[in-house]
This record gives sequence, structure tokens and C-alpha cells, in this order.
Amino acid sequence: MKIHHLNCGSMREIDPGGEENAPEPARALNHCLLVETDAAGLVLVETGFGTADVARPEETLGRTFLDRTQALLDPGETAVRHIERLGHSVADVRHIVLTHLDLDHSGGLPDFPHATGHLHDAEYRAAMAATSGHPEHALRYRPAHWAHRPHWRTYESRKGASWFGFDAIELDGLPPEILLVPLAGHTEGHCAVAVRDGGRWLLHAGDAFYHHGQVEPEGRWSMPLWEALEEITEVDRPLRMANQARLRELLRDHGDEVDVFSAHDPWAFARLAAGGAGHAS
Repeated sequence: MKIHHLNCGSMREIDPGGEENAPEPARALNHCLLVETDAAGLVLVETGFGTADVARPEETLGRTFLDRTQALLDPGETAVRHIERLGHSVADVRHIVLTHLDLDHSGGLPDFPHATGHLHDAEYRAAMAATSGHPEHALRYRPAHWAHRPHWRTYESRKGASWFGFDAIELDGLPPEILLVPLAGHTEGHCAVAVRDGGRWLLHAGDAFYHHGQVEPEGRWSMPLWEALEEITEVDRPLRMANQARLRELLRDHGDEVDVFSAHDPWAFARLAAGGAGHAS
């Protein structure tokens, strides 16, 4: 497979504030993967912001989100424009694998109307519910992103299928080198996406954590303001924190086999894009 790292939406600059072991300030972003497969065509992991978000941000994203993130909304950063620059077309994207349906992860769905969207069943049900008791529900789930009625394929957690000790879900029509890994807490059906990259695995952990300082086995560092946003948006704090601990253990025990990164961490994106964008595996 061939894997491309895409920035599908730059946002406000985040500053670690001089924390020991922390990097320099950088803009948060929406880290997506484009995977070229032999049998399944192009597979997009996450979509970031879409062209409708750029054209009608108040309608599709909402003022609260725009004020919170200061999204730049550059049309050149949308997944569809990245894909066109790589010489592909919209129709080549046959599958989209989603960690969850928050608006900054699903905004590009309308740009690929014929693709199948793969996600956890609990996430699908939470997003399609008209209301919930969570104060962020109407802010995070934006029906405009699925008004085109995409073809969904949803999955329930499956015990017994193990990926480094985590539950794993094989996806219909996709190679076994691409898996959903349930990691709820941020949302009800939040998952990571594991992608085999030659002799190693990439684990796109979505919003299971926001920056790599949270999961470093040693030399951890914090960003209190950014981590406060995690608390605002979480649906289950004990579960979210337990899954972060499991990811630290994964890196401690298998860091030579797995590269773990989150959706909005600009420092992990810079490292991976510089070292592997478009490389064959």
C-alpha cells in the first residue's frame, strides 16, 4: 500500500507554554491519511474540512466552533484538492474510514458522495440522534455533513479479534491491513484506525488524545488549556483516561512496531509527513 499524510484543515496556533520536553508553538490541524490499495481503490482515513465548510462555514460548522478553533478554511487543504493534486479523482475514493463523526472529522464526506463510510455503530447512532444529554451534541454533530445520505457501513465491537491486545474490527471490502480499534470516551463510538505500513503499523488515534505529550511513556508534558477542551467534549472521562493509559502502555511495550498519533497534533504530523508522505509500503 502507499500512504499519504494530508493536512485537511489548519486551525489556531497552540502553544505548549514552555513545558519541559515540549515543542515550539504550531497550528493545530486535521491529520488525514490517504491509502492507495490494490483491490479497494483509494481509502481516506478521516476527511477534515470539506469544500462546503470553506464555502459556507457558518452553516456547516457553526459560529461556536469557528470561534473556538479559528479555522483557516483554505480550499487547498480540503481532502478533495489534495487528492486531485496527487493525480486522482473524487471517484477513485471508494472508502472513508472515520474515527468518529465530529464536524472536523466528517466535513469532507459530501465531497465523496459515492464512497462507503465505515465507522462504529455506537458512533453512528449517537450522531444520528436528534438530541442527547451531552451539551456538545448539537455543536459536534452537523447534519449538513451527511445530508447527501452517504452509504454507511457500521460495526459493533468484536471480542476475540486482537490487535496488540486491543479489540479490532476488520472492515468489509477493505484489506486486513486497515482496522478499526474501538477507543471510546471522547465520543460513544470513537475508534482509532490502524493501517499497516510495511513492517510497522500506524495508529491514527483520532481524538483519543490531543497531543503526544499525553501518551509519551517517558517525558510526558501537558497543555492545560487544550486538555480542558478534551474534558468539555468527552462523554466518558474514566473510559477516555483509561484508553490514554492503554496507549501509553502500547508505546512503551511496542513502540518499535507501532507509531501512534492523534488527529490534531501538528508536531506528529510534521514528523510523519516529512518522513513518509507518499511512500510505498
